Parts: sequence; structure tokens; C-alpha cells
Amino acid sequence: MTTPTVLFVCVHNAGRSQMAAGYLQALAGDRVDVRSAGSAPKDEINPVAIEAMAEEGIDIAGNAPKVLTVEAVRESDVVITMGCGDACPIFPGKRYEDWELDDPAGQGIDAVRPIRDEIRARVETLIASLVPDAPHA
Repeated sequence: MTTPTVLFVCVHNAGRSQMAAGYLQALAGDRVDVRSAGSAPKDEINPVAIEAMAEEGIDIAGNAPKVLTVEAVRESDVVITMGCGDACPIFPGKRYEDWELDDPAGQGIDAVRPIRDEIRARVETLIASLVPDAPHA
């Protein structure tokens, strides 16, 4: 079986998509190829998102926001958008999901924790659908 590729997309690729990618990498390991991008990426990852993930023992501080490309979407099996709307190209045969999540930009840690926890729950469900024999965290 080939390794599925998952692309997380949000506008700035600085918060939600980075947290989701961090969780998927940590929880699925090499069973899933993880990517993230943004339609208008920021210069750096949201420091509160980094702090929230560090509380979970996941270090996303070394990641950098990346611009969304058509190639990244074409090469992915699953594309998960987080409020980027029409910025994401659609290709037939791909699995698309839109996760309605609050934007952590400008929020304090107390507001970001519930967003992080919602992302983790969704990532765990995603892993179960992609890697059916995966042990649950």
C-alpha cells in the first residue's frame, strides 16, 4: 500500500494548518506523508500555536509557512482546508475536507488550546480513516 499524502491548507499557514500537520506527523509517523501550505503565508509561525503544541510535546517551531502551489494539491491524496475558501484548486479523485476552526491569529493561549484540541480530535479521526490498522493514541 502506498503512503497517503495529506495537505493541510489555511490562509497564513501559521496556525491551524501547522498544528494539524504537527499532530499528524507525531501521531501517524511515517504511515502518512504530511504537508501544509497557505494561500497567503505569513513570515513565521504563530508563537502561540508553537506554545500550544509544545504543551503537547510537539515541536513545530522549526517549521516555516509555505505558499500553496497547484503541484502540492495535485501530489496530495487528501486536501484539508481551514478557511482558505476558493484559493484551493480542485482536482478530481482527491478527497477534500473543510474543517471549520476558529483562527488562532491574535489569540492568547487560553483561546488557542481548544482550537488545538479540536484539531487533535479531527486528526485522530483522519488517521483512523487513512490507516485503518493504526493504534489509537
